Amino acid sequence: MTMHAPFQMLPDPLPADPMPLASTWFRQARDEQIQRNPNAMSLATTGADGRPSVRVVLCKEIVADPGYLLFYTNYHSCKGRELTAHPWAAVVFLWDALGRQLRVEGPVVHALASESDDYFASRPWRSRLAAITSDQSAPVASRKILLERLRETAERLGTPDPFTAPDDDQEPGLRLPRPAHWGGYRLWAASVELWCEGEHRMHDRARWQRVIASAGDGRFQAEPWQHERLQP
Repeated sequence: MTMHAPFQMLPDPLPADPMPLASTWFRQARDEQIQRNPNAMSLATTGADGRPSVRVVLCKEIVADPGYLLFYTNYHSCKGRELTAHPWAAVVFLWDALGRQLRVEGPVVHALASESDDYFASRPWRSRLAAITSDQSAPVASRKILLERLRETAERLGTPDPFTAPDDDQEPGLRLPRPAHWGGYRLWAASVELWCEGEHRMHDRARWQRVIASAGDGRFQAEPWQHERLQP
């Protein structure tokens, strides 16, 4: 694990656009594997009842231009239903070893179907089989039943037994199409906060905000970013 000098502050003056720096932080944490699952982020959503909920998901990409985050999940899951009811979310990354935190808030839309297809096809076949099998967030009587369903799915789709196939059998050569209930989301950044750990708890914080409006087909038009430094 690469060691980094403590107390690395934000640039001064601040950049006009925070997304290239956010993308650099994300890439550095991922490439250097500073922690297990360096792309893990806490995702907060709000349901129709107005109550918030939060869970950890894996961010697959930060697209600096035009400025969105990409993650994948089951559209019928609790978070999927909440995003349908209220398509706005907040996420936070904590890279403790680097003394850095990234927060992003904004509207959420489905990723392109082709984008979801490509990513699903890139996953290990056992992971694809699990996504097809699991009715995520729905109750199940026991873990035994869940594993039995996984084996039944494997038999129905003609894959090797997921419990007995060799671990190096990464691709059984069978097509496992992405189910309609599983795919990607794009979280478009309307607010971004970058945080650096500071000596004596005098942390360095800055917030960028922009007005974005839907342009249809999951796209947005954005006004220029406005930024300000924040007290710790």
